[in-house]
Amino acid sequence: MAKTAQDELVFVPLGGVGEIGMNMAAYGYGPANRRKWIVVDCGVTFAGPDEPGIDLILPDPSFLEDHADDVEALILTHSHEDHYGAVMDLWPAFDRPVYATAFATAMLTAKRESEGIAEHVEIRRMQAGKPFTIGPFTIEPINVAHSIPEACALLITTPTSRAVHTGDWKLDPHPIGVAPTDIKRLGEIGEDRSTPLALVCDSTNALKEGTSPSEESVAENLEKLIAEAPHRVAVTTFASNVGRIISVARAAHKAGRQVVMSGRALHRISGIARELGMLEGIPPFLDQHEFRNLPRAKVVLLCTGSQGESRAAIARIAREQHPEISLNAGDRVIFSSWAIPGNEREVIDIQNMLIDRGVDVVTNATALVHTTGHPRREELKTLYSLVKPDLLVPVHGEAAHLEAHAALGKSEGIQEVVHARNGDMVRFYPDVMHFPGEVRTGELYLDGNILCTPDESGVRGRRRLSFGGAIMVSVVLNRSGHILGAPEMALEGVPEVEDDEDSMHRLVRRVVSGTLKSIPAKRRADPSMVQTALTRAVRNEVGSFWGRKPNVTVFVHQV
Repeated sequence: MAKTAQDELVFVPLGGVGEIGMNMAAYGYGPANRRKWIVVDCGVTFAGPDEPGIDLILPDPSFLEDHADDVEALILTHSHEDHYGAVMDLWPAFDRPVYATAFATAMLTAKRESEGIAEHVEIRRMQAGKPFTIGPFTIEPINVAHSIPEACALLITTPTSRAVHTGDWKLDPHPIGVAPTDIKRLGEIGEDRSTPLALVCDSTNALKEGTSPSEESVAENLEKLIAEAPHRVAVTTFASNVGRIISVARAAHKAGRQVVMSGRALHRISGIARELGMLEGIPPFLDQHEFRNLPRAKVVLLCTGSQGESRAAIARIAREQHPEISLNAGDRVIFSSWAIPGNEREVIDIQNMLIDRGVDVVTNATALVHTTGHPRREELKTLYSLVKPDLLVPVHGEAAHLEAHAALGKSEGIQEVVHARNGDMVRFYPDVMHFPGEVRTGELYLDGNILCTPDESGVRGRRRLSFGGAIMVSVVLNRSGHILGAPEMALEGVPEVEDDEDSMHRLVRRVVSGTLKSIPAKRRADPSMVQTALTRAVRNEVGSFWGRKPNVTVFVHQV
């Protein structure tokens, strides 16, 4: 495709820039009013305590919907939830293809089947080192080491300019089960000075000095911990970390132990890995019902629950509620992971339950049993020297990570560094320009089967209920304002102290009765006036008694 004087290459982050998770970005090429767009990644983040009842949080695709006719495709860098978890919820509406590696394709298919998703997307297979064309873009996936198979950076080439979108990566010289980052190809890209090059780069560990520990070092420690254990060993880790699964399996084999697997996600992902030939030489894993038949010193349990999920295997084992598996004093549990921010309390609670029962709990605080899949500062510097970017845009991080990454890039001599956030538009070509807040962005909530905006979700009401409980009052009046029968009341989530002479129920009943009596019969003929008076009276009296303002709902029925 020939270039024209009006052609521009622009970058629009729609999620993941200024936050961890929910990664989604758009690249546009062409004249400002006729751009063609590709989308890179479509991820989720997990709801916290401020979003009670919400399952997942997704990026708002309104900007893409406004340009739907010009959106060409979605390209997935890898299949972690924060990069691909929203595909089946958001992408079917665009009716455009998804480009993904074999592993990511299998993960999408398995997700669709396991969650009973009816929607369908067209998936086109891509492979590292094999470029393909989408409209005015040529996309070349480049293999990078990460904590999941087949992670890719993307070289995005247009007639006028290029961008390297790193996705999640690290420079691990000795990864397990996957190829190392393709340093040779990255160096070749840097040597090509034919068109300007932007680097859109992972900032997760930009605050950490040095280089990230290798998976090989973790594997060595796991081998030692498993070999030295006198009794059972359980290992919990991220189910998608196939390299870690391989390390545990190899360590178990060397120690003369068999691997029992517990947890649907582990079974699903290890099954995908085996089908794709990633577990060659690894014996089949035993199912959890085999656990009790194996001698204590001859078993390694690989289980889900590293993030404290209440229904996952390690949590049920810690509570002594697992139907097939139990651990005893002297057994060892290795948390080959670290807690994602927001999950710390749940993880610590599980660890404490195990410790109270005499189980030896090993975490990254006591031994190197986990490592990151993201680059530290020395790795970022190495990437700069390889790629030689004209422009750096830090992404994939909160404000502190992004600003530390930006400062590092400037200190290493990168000419242009853009401090972008979600909703900004950054023009890479013909000249670098930054347009803050240019496009609409935001969040969507997945609440059960309903996808909605935060305002539509009812989460504010749930938060109010969690702090103040609910008091509901039902009163029946005739058209003359006379009270028909005793008012009905229901109280939820408010304190009721036994043997308290002035209980909440008695207080509410007394307030309702007194308020009704204080209103003349003729005025009680107005249901809205009665409703307002009762609501205020109950809220104020209970507030004075309790010290909290409850959520009060009054129903006035007129017959």
